[in-house]
Amino acid sequence: MADLMGNDLTRQSASTLADAISQGEVSAEEVTKAHLERIADVDPRVHAFLYVDSDDALAAARGVDAKRARGDQLGALAGVPLALKDVLTMKGVPTTCGSKILEGWRPPYDSHVVERLRANDIVILGKTNMDEFAMGSSTEHSAYGPTRNPWDLERIPGGSGGGSSAALAAFEAPLAIGTDTGGSIRQPAAVTGTVGVKPTYGGVSRYGLVALASSLDQAGPCARNVLDTALLHAAIAGHDPRDSTSINAAVPDVVGAALNGDVRGMRIGLVRELSGAGYQAGVELRFREAVELLEGLGAEVIEVSCPHFEYALGAYYLILPSEASSNLARFDGMRYGLRAGDDGSHSVEEVMAITREAGFGPEVKRRIMLGTYALSSGYYDAYYGQAQKVRTLITRDFDAAFAQVDVLISPTAPTTAFKIGEKVDDPIAMYLNDVATIPVNLAGNAAMSLPIGLAPEDGLPVGLQIIAPPMADDRLYRVGSAVESALVDTWGHLLIEEAPAL
Repeated sequence: MADLMGNDLTRQSASTLADAISQGEVSAEEVTKAHLERIADVDPRVHAFLYVDSDDALAAARGVDAKRARGDQLGALAGVPLALKDVLTMKGVPTTCGSKILEGWRPPYDSHVVERLRANDIVILGKTNMDEFAMGSSTEHSAYGPTRNPWDLERIPGGSGGGSSAALAAFEAPLAIGTDTGGSIRQPAAVTGTVGVKPTYGGVSRYGLVALASSLDQAGPCARNVLDTALLHAAIAGHDPRDSTSINAAVPDVVGAALNGDVRGMRIGLVRELSGAGYQAGVELRFREAVELLEGLGAEVIEVSCPHFEYALGAYYLILPSEASSNLARFDGMRYGLRAGDDGSHSVEEVMAITREAGFGPEVKRRIMLGTYALSSGYYDAYYGQAQKVRTLITRDFDAAFAQVDVLISPTAPTTAFKIGEKVDDPIAMYLNDVATIPVNLAGNAAMSLPIGLAPEDGLPVGLQIIAPPMADDRLYRVGSAVESALVDTWGHLLIEEAPAL
């Protein structure tokens, strides 16, 4: 106990903390208190959290300690604190999706992910900030103010799940949950020097995940290293009959792959259409070094072509707004959340219109209008229908590529973290942040981002994207573990340890 307690508990990995708790070297309550104190100290500057659930977190931690004292079976991450993206319902806890339109709503039920976290004895610290209804790449579109990147508080932490990634990078939590519709787990991971995984579509239940685009959304694990991410992945994955898209099949052995990363004999593909063009020089440099590293570890790297990827961004920004337009129609001020204009002088329809005008931010309104137009009579086939055809072609591109290679790789994001305010008024520039991540969501593949170094021109993290076929999520962890281990051998520590102290 003395060795662990002599160190800052918030700097430890999730697996280290779980082992120490299970062995009685430290209590879950002590670990939780340390992280709550860290949040109180640094979050006024970072703004990763929208709601900190201190009392319930401490109660859950004490429950873990009681189970250990009785000799009960504990989950692999029992007692480890976690930050939960505020798009997943948690019974009795405010869930806003970063929007004023849900201000004050406390769901009457837990999402499947929260049920799995509780079943695995993981301690939920609170809800993290996000772009409103997950629409954004910078967490500047939150109705509750932007989250800041712990590497540089003047820069964005990515989006839409910037709160979860910033909580990890600021050592406020060792684990986090994000959701990924077009890159919202992977891009924040890339710009904060953390690890994030978008599981295979259907690999983690969407029950209780407030929908943005139902055919694209996927919850997934986030952490500071590959093994911790795998342990969390295993905890939340699996079939759920309440989600009609949930896959009824065994979860790939992601933990085993993370423990035994070895890429010798693997064939790794470089997507020609995702290589080179438009990347910041430092991002391109670190990516090329990662390619050489993989070759040095015994992998065969070959170039493959996915010719329809160039149409992915356009197709995505027709499909996503169309599904968002439908999904967000339920937020009308009639049943829950904000209600504006209800002074007796307006009709029901007018109250709905006033509420939506007051409750939705500009980016949400922009996408609702795009989607409504794309679905309208006379334009459906020309826009939404054509976008779905492109989606099919992109899926076929992936199928052809995976007939040649085991995984694909690319830079995760075209640049490092940009400054807050730099792109917020330029939607196209903002959308281009997801140019490398969007094809994955359109096809339903699994993908990971992990840190591969700092860009020399600004000293900020760069991420490597690894893409695997559906239900081959274990390949992500096999390759990710090999890359991480080799880089740690070179650096002597994880990249996140270089983050400036807050």
